Amino acid sequence: MAQTEFDWQSKAILLIVVPTVAVDVLLQSHWWIVESPTIAVSTLGLSALLGLVAWRSRSATPLAAATGALLTASLMFSTGSFPYRPWQTALIPVLAVLVLASISTRLGRRRKEQLGTAEPRKGRVAAQVAANLGAAALLANDFAQNWLTARRWLPHLGSALIFAPALAALCEAAADTVSSELGQVLSTRPRMITTMRVADAGTDGAISIGGTLAGVLAAGVVAPAGAWALRGGLILLAVSWLGGIFGLLFDSLLGATVERRGWLNNDAVNFLSTLSAAEFALLLIAILLRLGLN
Repeated sequence: MAQTEFDWQSKAILLIVVPTVAVDVLLQSHWWIVESPTIAVSTLGLSALLGLVAWRSRSATPLAAATGALLTASLMFSTGSFPYRPWQTALIPVLAVLVLASISTRLGRRRKEQLGTAEPRKGRVAAQVAANLGAAALLANDFAQNWLTARRWLPHLGSALIFAPALAALCEAAADTVSSELGQVLSTRPRMITTMRVADAGTDGAISIGGTLAGVLAAGVVAPAGAWALRGGLILLAVSWLGGIFGLLFDSLLGATVERRGWLNNDAVNFLSTLSAAEFALLLIAILLRLGLN
């Protein structure tokens, strides 16, 4: 499939994520300015600084860096509470995702260039950022939180569990990136997830033991970082981590099927995989309540 053939899917993700999140940031900025101008300025400032660092380090294009800053601001506003502390918001798991993605992308770059699978040196583009972080921002905003709290079973596990879907989506984003990037370096004989036949490194839907374990560990870094920052405890950690692992495997399954057949591009697969991680996290919460583990 030509790279540009399904660019409309990437544009559709941008159109879904960016305007929605922009409105959310605008409304939340207004609310926080009324309540505490310092908090609003510090949140917007830290988000902008993070975007600037991503751009200057060539981890993202200017537009991608701006998109990432917008998503980070939305996540920080949505997960903040009084007394407001930046390190007790989604800033921490977002930082974990970005650091893991940056390190894994740079490791073994020469081999990736030989395989033709290396990320462009200018960094990730806006659609990639929206596909990886957009679901988390959408799931953490006030509308999603109000819908989740309306579900009678969710509040019984504590308010921090409201953010389990968003944190699971962040775990999946980290797991997928690290698995893809390090799998090409750690293994020369990946296998298709659907048939277990040997495939070339970088093939959509191909997995390896090394790459998969790296992805699981990456999710295992983001989950406790988020659980600590959001004060969610072991239940939030476990639910989001397992959600991230499920999303990682679902991503490979989509890659081996609909992506290889040319029905979805990589951005669409990544976006759907983060959503699947969130859905699995919600399923786990429902199971925990059924078992009376609250």
